[in-house]
Amino acid sequence: MTAQGSGQGWRITVDTGGTFTDVVIADGDGRFTIGKALTTPERIYVGLEAALATAAAELGLELPALLGRTEVFIYGTTRATNAIVTGNVAKTAFLTTAGFPDVLVLREGGKFNPHDFSTPFPAPYVPRRHTFEIDERIDARGRIYRPLDEQQTIATLRIIAARGFEACAVSLLWAIANPVHEQRVGALIEERLPGLPYTLSHALNPILREYRRASATAIDASIKPLMQAHLRDLEADLRSAGFSGEILVSTTIGGCLDIESVIAKPIHTVRSGPAMAPVAGRRYAALEDRHAAVLVVDTGGTTFDVSLVRDGAITITQETWLGERFTGHMLGIPAVDARSVGAGGGSIAWLDPAGLLRVGPHSAGARPGPACYGQGGHAPTVTDAALVLGYIDPDYFLGGRMRLDVAAARAALATIAEPLGLAVEAAAYSVFAVSNETMINAIKDITVAEGIDPGEAVIIAGGGAAGFGIVPIARELKCRTVIVPRTASVLSACGMQFSEIQVEHSASVPTRSTDFDRAAVNRALDGIDAELARFGTRLAARGFLDSYTSYRVDAHYAAQVWDLAVDLPAARIATPAQQEALCEAFHASHRRVFSVDDRASPIEFLNWTGRLAIRLPQATIAPAAGVAGAGQTQTRSALFDLDLRCDATVLRGDTLGPGARIDGPAIIEEATTTLVLPPGACATVSASGSYVVEVELDAARA
Repeated sequence: MTAQGSGQGWRITVDTGGTFTDVVIADGDGRFTIGKALTTPERIYVGLEAALATAAAELGLELPALLGRTEVFIYGTTRATNAIVTGNVAKTAFLTTAGFPDVLVLREGGKFNPHDFSTPFPAPYVPRRHTFEIDERIDARGRIYRPLDEQQTIATLRIIAARGFEACAVSLLWAIANPVHEQRVGALIEERLPGLPYTLSHALNPILREYRRASATAIDASIKPLMQAHLRDLEADLRSAGFSGEILVSTTIGGCLDIESVIAKPIHTVRSGPAMAPVAGRRYAALEDRHAAVLVVDTGGTTFDVSLVRDGAITITQETWLGERFTGHMLGIPAVDARSVGAGGGSIAWLDPAGLLRVGPHSAGARPGPACYGQGGHAPTVTDAALVLGYIDPDYFLGGRMRLDVAAARAALATIAEPLGLAVEAAAYSVFAVSNETMINAIKDITVAEGIDPGEAVIIAGGGAAGFGIVPIARELKCRTVIVPRTASVLSACGMQFSEIQVEHSASVPTRSTDFDRAAVNRALDGIDAELARFGTRLAARGFLDSYTSYRVDAHYAAQVWDLAVDLPAARIATPAQQEALCEAFHASHRRVFSVDDRASPIEFLNWTGRLAIRLPQATIAPAAGVAGAGQTQTRSALFDLDLRCDATVLRGDTLGPGARIDGPAIIEEATTTLVLPPGACATVSASGSYVVEVELDAARA
């Protein structure tokens, strides 16, 4: 793919997943070059260096020369998310106001089945025995009701040291109204436990909702030892390799931050990979003149992530759950609304005690990986199934750099085929069908459950495994159009190429539409601007000057529980007209989400947020080069249904130019991904180089 750039220095973007490390290089003219290698969890730079070297070789460069030309390096990782999900985080002490030790225990939320008493109540993020009560109290107006007992706090810190805690999370009641006690506890930690990582809730997430603030604080503190060491090691490795430019890290709101800011608040790296996919999806949809509703799906080796772009806007939520909704843990900070399920190329197929076929959420990862990788893996995976079904050329995986073992894949799938009484090919197709159903349910969760008809949306498909099953998925959802960019296998890393530096700061000012306190709201916005200005000034000194600011507020009708985020009509609510415009924006948002509004009820506004965005030079994708037709083709037998095996036309993507049309059954092979077109589907190469797939919705007719 070619892009017309700004003539600036080169930019490298990296997304390290559980299976692969993806690299995208944009040169001074904006041309994209892709590198891909297996992730090396023990030392992330080993796999990263291999991916960089692959891309550098395509450019005819040695790695030091590539790094020497690069001005900006943007890094994204799933390490924090994986650590939280698997529980491999630091032993964390949770300090809270005396009398309120159960904030993380009682949590917030509901229950999918209120009459199900067989499911145990979820455990808190920090075990109750690791919670310590601090003798202090500040009231809702910020007045000191009970002074901080410093001697009791010091005694508590001695216990924390004696019991070998590795981090501290401090979330005191009403610290958002007056942080003096939290600040003093932080000072005592530095004095009595020097070097121990800690997080103060008012500095991290100054919002009204107590559980979300406490949960965010606990999560941030628990991953600080891991992520701070990880990011510092990465920085040291890059500097040792000769990189002297700016290092940025992708964040959960779909932007990026300088590495120093992320080291101070590593919670911003949680789920940052899925947050970048809709940034890329929005750009690719716009290139094809699709703006209304865009479903962005990213099928990696471990997870399937789905997000929504509406009218060019990426949906932001305050209710991101790590794990299952209500039973997982609340991230507690603003994040791109991306839903994830354990379904990817490396997802393991298995039989439950009842003999039913399941796929995921466990993954073979990068090591040992799917059985066909030949690295010691024996469990059957989706990639093994794709190989057996004929979708993958075993000699052209990763552009021919990795040869797959068909016999090993068949042997792995036989472990589930035999108990089910199926042929290996039938078992492989069943694995695909179950995996696709998991993905379909995730898409319905973010569309149908939110009042959106998925049939009216266009799908942007990304991820190395995206092209295997995206057409059957679209057919089931009644989606007629799927767009598969040629950079689909590195969609999140591409999103970083189109991202901005973004930082947010919040303040809690509860007020009602019937008694709106404009003075208090505007004072809070002044304070938010002051915090954002400090960040902007620091970045401006390093040459990042092109910035703008936007504002939003979390609001709900009186007596409602869940909030909606509403953009402010202006930087300040200074007039009755601006106040009315804000109320109208909330009514419209409520009507869009819930198909109803309630103008008779007052609106409660809670948390006010400002976002400073600093634009980075971005590539603009130019028309693709090539011939409007196919080069050499071949055929390969592939199974498209349990009783439908046929010869599919096989084409290499680098032989296809704009205007080329490919009718299914066909398989289009790119160096890092494969697009499978069953009978009834056809793909056209667009001017920007993406594959625009039209889906026949009637499967029988197809």
